[in-house]
Amino acid sequence: MSTAEQPAEPTTTYEQAREELADVVRRLEAGGLTLEESLTLWERGEELATLCQHWLDRARERLAAAAPADDQG
Repeated sequence: MSTAEQPAEPTTTYEQAREELADVVRRLEAGGLTLEESLTLWERGEELATLCQHWLDRARERLAAAAPADDQG
């Protein structure tokens, strides 16, 4: 795989991304923003949601790899 296909590990932790995403949502829900501010926040929220999903997917992969194989069935 090339570097373009395998993204580097993000420097923002899941907890940091989740907290910033919660702040973005609070600000959007509060209103009083210009259209441009709202769009910028929405775009940042999308980036943060993707980042959180990356961390959750990675955690699932690690758990699946650590779980014993289920040979009974």
